[in-house]
Amino acid sequence: MQTHFTIDCVIYSFNEGKLQLLLTERSVYPYKDWWALPGFFTQKDEEMEDAVKRILYEHTGLKDIFMEQLGAFAGVKRHPEGRILTVAFSTIVKYEDVKSKIKPMTSYMRQAKWFPIDQLPDLAFDHARIVQESLQKLKHTINYSTAVYELLPEKFTLTQLQQVYEAIIGKTLDKRNFRKKIANAGFLKELPEVQKGVSYRAARLYKFDKRKFQKQLGMM
Repeated sequence: MQTHFTIDCVIYSFNEGKLQLLLTERSVYPYKDWWALPGFFTQKDEEMEDAVKRILYEHTGLKDIFMEQLGAFAGVKRHPEGRILTVAFSTIVKYEDVKSKIKPMTSYMRQAKWFPIDQLPDLAFDHARIVQESLQKLKHTINYSTAVYELLPEKFTLTQLQQVYEAIIGKTLDKRNFRKKIANAGFLKELPEVQKGVSYRAARLYKFDKRKFQKQLGMM
């Protein structure tokens, strides 16, 4: 008896002050014309990690990206064809690194597009639940992972950093308290540079010191 299951990919980035989620528009049934997470069925005798790489590339054009397993979803009503298990994987990418590479390589998907996390369309299958669980995991690990900084460009402002935190935890933070907490943490390096090409007063740029972060994490 052949076991059918799918792979779904949750891909986050950060652009225009917003946490973004990559979605694909389906061109086949079920859920034709709906937006969904990039995902499809595994092939017979295909190893899980190979399936993830193939499906990621076919549906988004992205490759050589580490995907972390989020979990399995097997609700009876999650798929019109019955109980079809899906294994979800998630990742974070820098927008500037991938913006020109996003392009579906399969006829199953019409297009791929970034959506602000607070402006998502209705999603196919149980993908809204998968996204919600992924966000909850991101929220719970925010203080002891490098996820926030993986979303940001190499050089960023404190405002951008606060925007990422707020997008993940879903609430507005006090600017003064946030900056005090970040300064006390000691793993940001202030640069002798400011923003360029902005119409407002240019803000100071910073870099994330990963070694200091990991050292502090090891002392906790």
